[in-house]
Amino acid sequence: METAIRKNTGWRLFIQTILGRAYPRVVGMSREKSWLFFDIFLPMLSVSAYVFVYRAIGAPEEYIGFVVVGGAMTAFWMNILWSMSSQLYWEKETGNLALYIMSPTNLMAVLLGSLAFKVQYALGSFWQLLLVFFLAMTALYGMGMMTASLFLLLSREAWHIANLAQEPIYLVAGFYFPIKSFNFWVAAAASIIPLTLGLDAMRQLVFPSGPALGFLNVRVEIFILSGLAVLFITAARILLRKMERLAIREGRLTESRR
Repeated sequence: METAIRKNTGWRLFIQTILGRAYPRVVGMSREKSWLFFDIFLPMLSVSAYVFVYRAIGAPEEYIGFVVVGGAMTAFWMNILWSMSSQLYWEKETGNLALYIMSPTNLMAVLLGSLAFKVQYALGSFWQLLLVFFLAMTALYGMGMMTASLFLLLSREAWHIANLAQEPIYLVAGFYFPIKSFNFWVAAAASIIPLTLGLDAMRQLVFPSGPALGFLNVRVEIFILSGLAVLFITAARILLRKMERLAIREGRLTESRR
């Protein structure tokens, strides 16, 4: 008597793919303990440097809070840059991309499976803060999925672009200072990166002097983040489907460019 094999489809297959792709990442992290040190403690050194600089020049305590919040968000940007945007390129280099494209699942599920200073806080609205964080992360990971297909097309150049996009984004997104310090149009251009408005809105909601140093009103920033989330996720879906069709039609997307 043959045993029937149940095959998941739809959202069950989507969730199964996310868990399946995330599993080796979690296991790999637990096996290589040095990664925990490099990913957690080393980034704290740069944050501490900014804290001591602000204290040395007598800056308001809120600025130290800005650094702490911005430093915490660098983990998300690094995850987008190196674990999501570069993911498909790395999968191609290791020979797994062809298997992903031939599988019945969605490439978006594969990408989704890859997610102390005496500062005084004054939380304005918890629900607004939660909404801002959710929208910023949704837009940011949508941006990561969109750039993953672009990095795949660029092939070897993806490594250089990822390096190029690391430090400049810390500057233009205002990781360690209020984005309002820039010219209006510079800050507006930097707002295409979801973390820019996400950080600005969270600082306005968390710190007493946040609204005075904010770039735009929190409600306006929530509206813009909602639009960015829809834009990036839609663009990611279109580009990833285009990559799949290209792979099926030409059969050479997984080849390394020389």
